[in-house]
Amino acid sequence: MIQGTRYENYQRTFTVTSEHVPYDKRNLVILSRYPILEHHQYRNDKIAKLQYRKVTSIPADDDAKDLTWERPILHAVVDHDSLGPLHIINLHLKSRLSSNIPGQKVDTYTWKTASGWAEGYFLSSIKRVGQALEARTLIDAIFDDNADANIIVCGDFNSEPGEVPVEAIRGQVENTNNAELRSRVLIPCSRSIPASIRYSHLHLGHGNLLDHMLMSQALLGDFDHAEIHNENLHDESLPFTYDTKYPESDHAGFVAVFPGA
Repeated sequence: MIQGTRYENYQRTFTVTSEHVPYDKRNLVILSRYPILEHHQYRNDKIAKLQYRKVTSIPADDDAKDLTWERPILHAVVDHDSLGPLHIINLHLKSRLSSNIPGQKVDTYTWKTASGWAEGYFLSSIKRVGQALEARTLIDAIFDDNADANIIVCGDFNSEPGEVPVEAIRGQVENTNNAELRSRVLIPCSRSIPASIRYSHLHLGHGNLLDHMLMSQALLGDFDHAEIHNENLHDESLPFTYDTKYPESDHAGFVAVFPGA
């Protein structure tokens, strides 16, 4: 994908499967023109696998089974020439589509019962919030090591501002009610974008901000502005939005500019 572009020789890191090969779909990648000092991925490493017994499954579940998220968190430490160590945390949280419930689907897109769909949606929500919690646990560990750490958390959160996954990762004092944690609150770069164009995804004609870039307060002095390039974004919910007709992503590119860095 980057062959022949200016990014071709950038340093890179990416998520891998348990067989240590890149994911064939929805793989997370970090490219950097600065040296990557270290990189890690986390998938139920900071949070043990949950146990859940499906209630609408056909046949019914007799015992609770492991509930895991599909995609890991990617974390890289970049050696920035003026900022020093810069922590990049790349996320793709669980989609809003309902997780599969055995025996509850007529076909790929059709559910047999509303309760089956609701349980699938509930499980997707648990996975999305669980990934967010694992990310916030990582963020706090970084702050424990360095209270003034440079951190950027970015990616497809599949959540709007104010929804639980975003709130969990930001760690606002309004939620913790602890002023001593104020320095650990992450700031949305999107705040610099006018509300009328502050969206990265179109569904049923409505713009949603599902993609985010959150920065630690140590980076505020170097931050100038953010851009979301949604000028040519297509509505992914419309019929006939095939990849051959719309080969580009149905999520807009999100850019944050740090000229001081």
